[in-house]
Amino acid sequence: MAALVPETVQRAFTPETLRAAAKQSSGCLTVPVRLRRAIKKYLRELEEPYLKRKVLRLSASFSEIKDVNLMLTASTSRELVEDPLKSAESSRRWKIKSAYGDIGLKYSDDETAAYVASRMPAVYSACHRVLREIRRRLPDFSPARVLDFGAGTGSAFWALREVWPQSVEKVNLIEPSQSMQRAGRSLIQCMKNLPLIHSYDSIQSLSKNISKSERKHDLVIASYVLGEIPSLKDRITTVRQLWDLTEDVLVLVEPGTPHGSKIIAQMRSHILWMENRKLRKAAKLSHDCKDLVALKSGVFIVAPCPHDGRCPLENTGKYCHFVQRLERTSSQRAYKRSKGEPLRGFEDEKFCYVAFRRGQRPRGAWPLDDMKFETLKELHAKRNPEDLEIDLEDYMKMQSVETPPHEEIDPVSYDSDVIESDAIDEDIEEEGDEEESVRADLGGGWGRIIFTPVRRGRQVAMNVCRSTKRDGSEGAFERVVVTKSKNPNLHHQAKRSLWGDLWPY
Repeated sequence: MAALVPETVQRAFTPETLRAAAKQSSGCLTVPVRLRRAIKKYLRELEEPYLKRKVLRLSASFSEIKDVNLMLTASTSRELVEDPLKSAESSRRWKIKSAYGDIGLKYSDDETAAYVASRMPAVYSACHRVLREIRRRLPDFSPARVLDFGAGTGSAFWALREVWPQSVEKVNLIEPSQSMQRAGRSLIQCMKNLPLIHSYDSIQSLSKNISKSERKHDLVIASYVLGEIPSLKDRITTVRQLWDLTEDVLVLVEPGTPHGSKIIAQMRSHILWMENRKLRKAAKLSHDCKDLVALKSGVFIVAPCPHDGRCPLENTGKYCHFVQRLERTSSQRAYKRSKGEPLRGFEDEKFCYVAFRRGQRPRGAWPLDDMKFETLKELHAKRNPEDLEIDLEDYMKMQSVETPPHEEIDPVSYDSDVIESDAIDEDIEEEGDEEESVRADLGGGWGRIIFTPVRRGRQVAMNVCRSTKRDGSEGAFERVVVTKSKNPNLHHQAKRSLWGDLWPY
């Protein structure tokens, strides 16, 4: 359930805890052994010929859908406000007719096998990165009922099991493609302690087969699906339906392209506008209990935006997206395209996302409130000259230590290939990630680093999206330059910050 009482606890930070709380990105992600093994077993049982050619054809189909979607005229949501159910029948993602014909991609067995071999690990890595950050930012949130819209072969479900392995009790999957549903069931055959899982082919089918009291879900996630819906009107209809099924948190994930970022920005603006309008209407009808209405309604953004105002990147030519590096699985290296050379051992999955939570944004102290940082000159003045003396014998011993020779690693072979083999039969215990003791709260005092920080000498330049008001109602996109002479502690943190991390204010 969404928190009804705003946070007012004053949280004291130190330079060390600031770095730990701001860290949201992760290094090169390794796909779990269970998933790698399941994909390998699924492809081996299919014995699909010419799978590499089918992977290339699937990639061309994705590009064709993106190009045709860009040709469609973007319709406004005014008609949906007047009649929200007008286009409910046309919101199925692979059965949509348009002026350009049937542009939906129907996943047959060939396309499904190609998707599992090439795209599933990358989609899993993006979903895992997003859900892991939600868990860090919302330590009190443990979803029991989950809805996965556009589930595909279960990439988001696998990420969900890694992030919250114990709390999930029931999962509803919505996937129109029967081939995708069969592949998803085949991949989870060897998993233990599974929650209760139900599959449906549409939102309408879900609503008809479950009672009204069970339609609300703690977590609703739609990953890599909205881009396959042709028009803005159909996307808004779908997202409104998903929001109605959301009890607490809604997560939308799309590819990290200009088109995908535009979709996320449109859905972000619509949900914020819709809930703010409801809040204004409810406040007018009930003047006596205005504070109670404000606490029980509304919406705020958990990530990546540090504010709920208009996106400062609109009409700037830039688009908000992030990147997650993952180690390629053996199936990806076998079937993905290479230009006459061995594929790199990793790939970078670019994605964009937004996570909403019902309720009001918590308010509290900003992380740098009441913190004092010393300049480099002041730190040097406090140094003890005796601490700078080095004993000659100790120095000679340090120089005499032999350093091991540098070993070149074969970029084509990996230790994970041995783990993927069926020679290892021992059970792998399901364990979630380690819980972080320090977290960045949602009060608006944390900015988001967009794009890669630039390090030049003793200064670091970063593009940061931040909140300009204490209540998080407005934001700005600023270029922050941190120098070592003025603030050594923050400079030390900036040097280690990556694209997607937080920055304190």
